[in-house]
Amino acid sequence: MKNDAQAQQVSRRRFLGGLGGSLLSLPCLESLAVAAQAEVPAVRMAFFYLPNGLVRQGFFPGESQRALPKATSQNDVWRFVGEAAPVGSHPLTFTPTLDPLQKMKERITLVTGLDRTFQQGTDSHAQAASCFLSSCAPYTELRSAYPIDRTLDHVVGDQIGSTTPFPTLELSCNDAKDNVESIYFDNMSWYGPGHVAPSLRDPRQVYDRLFSTRSHTRYRNITDLVLDNARDLEKQLGVADRHKFGEYYESIRSIEQRMDKIDAMKAEVAEYRTERPGDHLPRNEYIHVMGDLLVTALQAGLTNVGTLMVAPERWQTTNQYEGILDQPRSHHAMSHNQSEFIDDLLKLDHFHVSAFTRLLEKMDSIEEAGGTTLLDNIIFTLGAGLGDGSTHQYNDLPLVVAGGGGGKLKQGRHIQCEQGTPLANLWLAQLHALGMERKHYADSTGTLSSILA
Repeated sequence: MKNDAQAQQVSRRRFLGGLGGSLLSLPCLESLAVAAQAEVPAVRMAFFYLPNGLVRQGFFPGESQRALPKATSQNDVWRFVGEAAPVGSHPLTFTPTLDPLQKMKERITLVTGLDRTFQQGTDSHAQAASCFLSSCAPYTELRSAYPIDRTLDHVVGDQIGSTTPFPTLELSCNDAKDNVESIYFDNMSWYGPGHVAPSLRDPRQVYDRLFSTRSHTRYRNITDLVLDNARDLEKQLGVADRHKFGEYYESIRSIEQRMDKIDAMKAEVAEYRTERPGDHLPRNEYIHVMGDLLVTALQAGLTNVGTLMVAPERWQTTNQYEGILDQPRSHHAMSHNQSEFIDDLLKLDHFHVSAFTRLLEKMDSIEEAGGTTLLDNIIFTLGAGLGDGSTHQYNDLPLVVAGGGGGKLKQGRHIQCEQGTPLANLWLAQLHALGMERKHYADSTGTLSSILA
């Protein structure tokens, strides 16, 4: 059994070293912490962004019979006016798109009725993504045509990211090479007006950055590089921590194996698809691996704040979803032809919510100090910047807030907000849950106190 001084030294180090400076950060292991100074789990924040809105029929309770909308032009923002649930807190209702979340019903809050204001003069899709987390109220930023200032992830990262190697982590599942749109369609994270926080898009690139891996002739994955040190460490752990470390180590190993599988698929497709080979790579595993990398970074204390864009807004890139679409298609083009592609769109929305649910389950299985889990100690929000992709509406946005926020959030309810309530009210409430007492955020009119415990 290690003495306190030894335990404290390893706890502060919190990594295993490998060849070439590679590092495998460790999760919280009580065996390595001084008993009298047990770690308090960090409260974290993350976002799971969906482009081009969702099909309202499938997502929103009470709208299953709503007529499918007709597409509007890219700068024509339509406003949805319909019968919403009564204002207040209600039991959760699981629509077909939300159905995967039933297994996590005690850990989520469905929030409906929140609005954003579209600033005329730029594209509706571009503002949907780039301004989703902006701290800037519409028409107040004179240095940019977009109402963009430092986004919520960086506002939070300034406060809770200083103790981690990466104050924020920006990930995107857009590795397309046919860029025909500006950066505003493809980024949700900004340092300030005109200063984008570039996102990582290749799983191997994310992995190398997180674990400082380098190319070796014999070794490519960090679990190979640190294997001997990992075996030595495991001998020093108690039974519970040994099990926890084993699960963590295997989860990293699983990510490595799946990245190798993706690389092999890329090489195989490139051989028989000489034109646009990327269109034929299944996105399912790509999205899952990027999500797992985000969870791993949060678990290991590499970052406390992360964003994951599932895809960009409006791009016409066609993508293949294995077992969902019968051929590569453009999500944006489909969203403007809901009557023709309604079945495929609903399947795609269901998959995206399932991918989010999968990450919630993963977080809930990761034990942290004090008998809590990672899901207890995070605010993880699924959302879109458009209430409907076909009409570009900016009101009544689809939002699901998951996690306990360190005990500061209520869970297991559907909150219907009063018409005209700004999305910024939700962001202000999340700041309060993280202990950041601010009176305003962007165009907030108050805090969404109904989600606070």
